[in-house]
Amino acid sequence: MAWQGRLLRVNLSAGSWHREALNIDWARKYLGQRGLATRYLFADSNPAADPLSADNHLIFATGPLTGTSASTAGRYSVVTKGALTGAIACSNSGGHFGAELKNAGWDMIVFEGISPKPVYLYLCNDEVALLDASAYWGKTVWETEPALQAKHQDPRIRVAAIGQAGEIGVRYACIINDLDRAAGRSGVGAVMGSKKLKAIAVRGTCGVGVKNPQQFMRLATVSNQQINDSRSARRQRENGTMAMMDVTQAYGALPTRNNQQVQFEGVGKINVAAMKRNRYSDGKPNLKGNKACFACHIACGRVARIDPQHFSVVEHPERARISGGLEYESGFSLGAMLGVDDVEAATYANFVCNEQGMDPISFGGTLAAAMELFEAGVIDRSHTDGYELRFGSAEILVKMIELTGRGEGFGIELGLGSKRLCEKYGHPEMSMAVKGQEIPGYDGRAMQGMALAYATSNRGACHLRADPFRDDFSRVTSDGKAQIVASSQNDNSVIDSSGLCQFPGYSLATLSDLMAADSDGDYSLQNLQIMGERIWNLERQFNLAAGLTRADDTVPTRMLVVPACSGAGEGKVAELEKMLPEYYQLRGWDAEGVPTTATLQRLGLTDL
Repeated sequence: MAWQGRLLRVNLSAGSWHREALNIDWARKYLGQRGLATRYLFADSNPAADPLSADNHLIFATGPLTGTSASTAGRYSVVTKGALTGAIACSNSGGHFGAELKNAGWDMIVFEGISPKPVYLYLCNDEVALLDASAYWGKTVWETEPALQAKHQDPRIRVAAIGQAGEIGVRYACIINDLDRAAGRSGVGAVMGSKKLKAIAVRGTCGVGVKNPQQFMRLATVSNQQINDSRSARRQRENGTMAMMDVTQAYGALPTRNNQQVQFEGVGKINVAAMKRNRYSDGKPNLKGNKACFACHIACGRVARIDPQHFSVVEHPERARISGGLEYESGFSLGAMLGVDDVEAATYANFVCNEQGMDPISFGGTLAAAMELFEAGVIDRSHTDGYELRFGSAEILVKMIELTGRGEGFGIELGLGSKRLCEKYGHPEMSMAVKGQEIPGYDGRAMQGMALAYATSNRGACHLRADPFRDDFSRVTSDGKAQIVASSQNDNSVIDSSGLCQFPGYSLATLSDLMAADSDGDYSLQNLQIMGERIWNLERQFNLAAGLTRADDTVPTRMLVVPACSGAGEGKVAELEKMLPEYYQLRGWDAEGVPTTATLQRLGLTDL
């Protein structure tokens, strides 16, 4: 079977580690990765613990298909209690790190406690070492990864690391692997930094087996070819996710200037066409090409560069490098959300997010809130180190991303996230966040399903926990959204737990066939659907134990009371009061959003 059958448990406080057999019964019940790691977190740590305390655990987990030949089978998840939200955090990443961890013979790593000094974990198949990272503490991700490869004399080592943002406790710090792939949301990097864990360096040559190799290869070959030839893959390969900006702009769902507007007049200067447009002295554009993660047939990742003559790098030409370019979520948050129409400045800020390990969605949402606070006169230059935080300023974007990544000046305040920042200055309504996590690039007034998806997402505002997109872009209504959101949340829970990426649009029927050839267990379509519902309710139980309530199932006040000013949703607000009770009923939860005893019994969750 594709499971390696073991996990590594590391006690950072004691500087010790030991191997442990993977709980295969749990693996068959919760599938893997997101579901399985959440079960371990619930069992081993206290949901009520401070996310930055020794009592919170940090889990790196692969799925049963991670490292196999199925298309996009390179995913891994980081599961913990989120530093930004205080809720369950599961941040999913691609690249090559997850497959390397699986190929080294490990399904999961569980970190406990807090190290008295900076350390990193080195794995080379069965060789395990917890080593001093003092020389790398204070370094960026871009400095740390090549330094560890050089130290161990192996350029094929894969590294997952934090930058300065994780070290200093930026609440939305993330974990970066392969230099620009991120376990990006909810502050998992801040939890890693609180544990004085700088990085994990992995080299694996063990391989990953499956239960029925011939059958698995046949199934994978067919599905891989279908994905490779699909229109969706061709679009993603050509334009990446940035093509979505023109869609949300046209529809009136593009969050602009802290969601005060839903369309951006400068979109033509920051969209995918702007990235492709010839701009530099050599006649070549911002967008240099694309790249793929492990075993991926799509290659949606952008590769970009910055104009050497742009103000952000003119005095530091070494920073005009080639790296991960703008995707839709970073493009919207570092562009329209701030009213900034400078694609070079947005690219620079995205580079800094990768370099220092920060979530660009949360940074952009927090800076946007600060800009609104400034323009409303709530804060002034005495609070902001003398800078005028005006919407549309590319110079302010560049300056503030640098200060936040290093934890200097007003950057310390921005590192709190928008919820804490706006509460500090007495205007919580200016935070565009759910459960403390800043919203992604879809306004919930034109997209009613997305509003419900944000409100009910277990990890805070997220565009990947549910899939109401097609329905939302076809009709502006709240009718029928509860069913769409709940069922797609279940399906996405399964995909996230499998080790595969959501972008190919795997059906559960295809996943059922792959899993049957991959591992022992019941992976029928019906059982996978139950698994997805079980995982979602498991996360809900964790959040309830952590102190979250029905009151946290909401969206920013602005979406509830201020009608959209343009686009398809003009004149509409998010109709959450209508959708939420229907959603609770479909879930088998009571009026307060608590799963009933009958629901827990049906899903096998009474033993938590």
